[in-house]
This record gives sequence, C-alpha cells and structure tokens, in this order.
Amino acid sequence: MTEVAGGSHPGHSVLVVPVPALEPLVRARHEHYDADYVSADPTFAHAHVTVLGPWIDRAHLSATDLQGVERIARATSSFEVRFTRVETFPNGIIHLVPEPAEPFSALTAALWGAFPSCPPYAGAFGHVAPHVTLDALGPGVTAAVVRSWLEGQLPLRTVADRIQLSWYEAGGCRTLAAWPLTG
Repeated sequence: MTEVAGGSHPGHSVLVVPVPALEPLVRARHEHYDADYVSADPTFAHAHVTVLGPWIDRAHLSATDLQGVERIARATSSFEVRFTRVETFPNGIIHLVPEPAEPFSALTAALWGAFPSCPPYAGAFGHVAPHVTLDALGPGVTAAVVRSWLEGQLPLRTVADRIQLSWYEAGGCRTLAAWPLTG
C-alpha cells in the first residue's frame, strides 16, 4: 500500500481500478478539456473504472478506512476484463463497457457495504453501470468518432489488478494509496 499524503485541500477522493492501456487516450481528452485535472503523478489513473466515489474527504480519512479497503482488495482476486463496446449514457458520456461488468459491480457493492455513508456517485444514479469514461457528446465528438480513435485497440484485454485511491483537485490530482487485488 502507498501511504496517504498529509494536508487538507479542497477536492474529492475516488476509489478506482486503473486501465493503463487506455491512459494515453483518456489523459489526452483531459488535456483537451481541462488541463487543471491532468495529473503530474505518473501513478495517477486518468483511465479507470470507478468503484466508489466520491469517497471519504481527506480531512476525515482514517487508517481504519484505508485498512477497510485493503481487506476488500485482499479478498478480491485480480480478473481479466475485455473492452469491446463504445456506448453513450443518456447524459452524453461516451464510455467503454467492461466485460464482464460483474467483478466491478461486486467491488462497488463490497466497498459501499463497508462505507455506507459513501453511495456510488453520491446517490445521483439508481443503477451504476461500470465503465471507462472516454469523452462526452459535443461539437465534433460522437460515439463513432470516439470509436475511430480506438481503431486497432479494440477488443482490449487487460487484467484488473488493483484498487487505487485517487485524489481529484484542480492542479493537484494524484494517487494517495493503492492495494493489489490478491484474493
């Protein structure tokens, strides 16, 4: 596990499973839209599947909280995942769908069960569909355009092998901790 950095800053934490193979594309889209949220931390996962976020505010984060995530990571085996489909949510978010989605859903359920005051996406959505956000519909950006950016990369096969605690803050995005999936 990587230790949590000290200090109190505005922002929010998110528990994610990194998808390193998609990092160049997703990071480039962050650079295009909002460079303040591009991290200088080489371990930061711009490309990821969110498993619980927003999570606990840094001012209230305790060693017990970190140990709770570690227990879940130790009880969860790494798993192979495929990304083959680009889809669009009703709100215009263009994303990749993991196959199978169930291991991500199980991680979300386990984490939310351990931290019931932190519902996925702050309870904004009923059903939470695991996904990797790629872009959003807009001028010159359609699902077909995003698919074309991924030509030759799909189907993508990778292994989900860790949970990371990411901190999102303008000018300060970084990884605070990481736990291997070793169950």
